[in-house]
Amino acid sequence: MPFSSVELGTRRVKMSDTSGDDTEISFTVKFLGRVEVVRPDGLQILEEATQGLKTPDPYSTEKAAKKSKVHLFLSLSGVDILENKTKFLLYTCPLSTISFCAVLPSSPKVFGYVVRHPAANTYHCYLFQSKTFSHVLVSVIGDAFRASQKEESVTRGRDLIVEALRHKNKILHRENTELKRRLAELTD
Repeated sequence: MPFSSVELGTRRVKMSDTSGDDTEISFTVKFLGRVEVVRPDGLQILEEATQGLKTPDPYSTEKAAKKSKVHLFLSLSGVDILENKTKFLLYTCPLSTISFCAVLPSSPKVFGYVVRHPAANTYHCYLFQSKTFSHVLVSVIGDAFRASQKEESVTRGRDLIVEALRHKNKILHRENTELKRRLAELTD
């Protein structure tokens, strides 16, 4: 079975893509902020979002991001960002809404991902900094995304099979009813 593994000091964390196994991986990183962006992907979006954090929009409803430590929880269902001290949930991003994830080429300690807002047609870029795990986190988020897509695809495939069987069952039921009617006419 495919899985991704990450070496964290002396601890090895495995993320399995088996259904029902919702293993979480947690990393402590510095949260740089969340910025609304115009496109769902591309390294240029990460660069622009980083610049946007340096020069915040005075008309934005978002509070100015202060660099704070957060726990980044990654599972097959999504990425949760919890405040380090209080464990207060700041943001939750289902993997199905993440459209792009990468390390910033101009600053290898900075990484981010772009998320489509579930209700509005907007995108937000979440930016983080990690001295040692930036590339690992991007890789693990990518692996989790692929595993969740595979699981979703299998579920979708099963749903199509079930729907096809229901349809076939309806046809056979109608045919059976018609044959019973004909038989009743012949015996009368």
